[in-house]
Amino acid sequence: MNATPWPNMTPVSDRVMNLSQLLGETARRHGAAVGFVWGEARWSFREMEARSAAFAQALLHEFGVRPGDRLLVQSANCNQMFEAMFACWRVGAVWVPANFRQSPEEVAWLARASGARGLICGAGFADHAAACEAEFTVAIGTAQFAPDYEALVARHAGHAPTPVAVGRDTPAWFFFTSGTTGRPKAAVLTHGQLAFVINNHLCDLMPGTTEADASLVVAPLSHGAGIHQLSQVARGVKTILPAGETFDPEEIWRLVAKWRVTNAFTVPTIVKMLVEHPAIAAHDHSSLRHLVYAGAPMYRADQIRAIEALGPVLVQYFGLGEVTGNITVLPPAHHHADDGAMRIGTCGFARTGMQVQVQNAAGRACAPHETGEIAVIGPAVFAGYFDNPEANVKSFRDGWFLTGDLGYMDEEGFLYLTGRASDMYISGGSNIHPREIEEKILMHPDISEVAVLGVPDPVWGEVGLAVCVTRGGAGCDEAALLAWLATRIARYKLPRRVVFWDRMPKSGYGKITKKMIREALVARGEIAP
Repeated sequence: MNATPWPNMTPVSDRVMNLSQLLGETARRHGAAVGFVWGEARWSFREMEARSAAFAQALLHEFGVRPGDRLLVQSANCNQMFEAMFACWRVGAVWVPANFRQSPEEVAWLARASGARGLICGAGFADHAAACEAEFTVAIGTAQFAPDYEALVARHAGHAPTPVAVGRDTPAWFFFTSGTTGRPKAAVLTHGQLAFVINNHLCDLMPGTTEADASLVVAPLSHGAGIHQLSQVARGVKTILPAGETFDPEEIWRLVAKWRVTNAFTVPTIVKMLVEHPAIAAHDHSSLRHLVYAGAPMYRADQIRAIEALGPVLVQYFGLGEVTGNITVLPPAHHHADDGAMRIGTCGFARTGMQVQVQNAAGRACAPHETGEIAVIGPAVFAGYFDNPEANVKSFRDGWFLTGDLGYMDEEGFLYLTGRASDMYISGGSNIHPREIEEKILMHPDISEVAVLGVPDPVWGEVGLAVCVTRGGAGCDEAALLAWLATRIARYKLPRRVVFWDRMPKSGYGKITKKMIREALVARGEIAP
């Protein structure tokens, strides 16, 4: 619903800063400072800006990239990927990063769905490049299938095309959803929207951030970590990229100590792995002020363990890719190891400049503690899904973006998630929210990870099935766990079955998703297809 404008008042201009100038402005102020570190290599902000500008020149003059063209990216974290993002925006193109762990067929689908004209592809992904059949491809690293990024940068060194003029609603980034219930959708993030998000991150997640800080990348730059690092560039903060291609907690803690890292962004499962690794005791992590986690709420047992190990540094935010993380925040002051001092289960209060509401099916605000769907309005809400009018109609109501997440608010506006609408199951006519059951199971001393989901049952319609991973191979059987759980939750919420796995399947972002769990259960023959 459009707001009523002032009488006789028309906007003079909707022009905003081209996001590529985040790097340009920081290079002007802090040009000699280290901007990016990857293993033993490092680049100053001035070098990053020059390299990004040279690649922008190559996009213009060798490939004829025009404003609005989409550039798909298939690459693991690296400096070239980060530089190319700013080059893409400089020429007015749209950045379309893929999860590099996806198959060639999956990435080819993203190329078609986004209408990508070009592909920036790591040298190790020749099959992905072939499957995408882009009009042009640039390889990061020496490859037979495309010209090399470094050669292009060298050929156009010294050139710096003027950033293209953009408006508030000019597309900048196609942020593909994880596709937990179907094909991923391309959420259109714009230059104006992302500028708000960057300011909001600095305001709500990492207040007081300056060029004296250092940020560690502990997630793929293709998604939330990439947004997080934009905020770092805006403040002249150096970005530290681990050298290894696989997650290594020992390397993470070593880099925290070496570079006096002050902030990092990741997901709860990674925080759990970092805190439980013995390397945490071998390296100084006293510099850490903000360990930001998102993607899912952290289970209470893991939260307590992290607070006790790290002190008051945890920052939780709740937000989907469509709102670029900007729904709620729970800062360090609201994290407590003492249950009596903690609002257990909350994901925080509304982000600055955003309005959050829990709504019933009719779109009316729910009363405190009444469960409904979480809806949000504000400058961080995306422009809609690309080429998907049906999804846009389903996702917006009266101007509110409907998240698909269920939850409730208390009297003071703190939000509590009860799960995805798609995760809820109905057993014997009762709505069951797996989140509550999972929280209880994780209080058992022998359980490390859990996922509860509804599976078909001829009598009850659906019943709960709990998939558990034990801590350090501890012995725990189904009957014993269910007997323990029966004293802690209502009988109708008790799972009917428990299975134990050695490990949980996780997405490329370290998240446990119900879609992957269900697929694994079918593959193991533990439930019917």
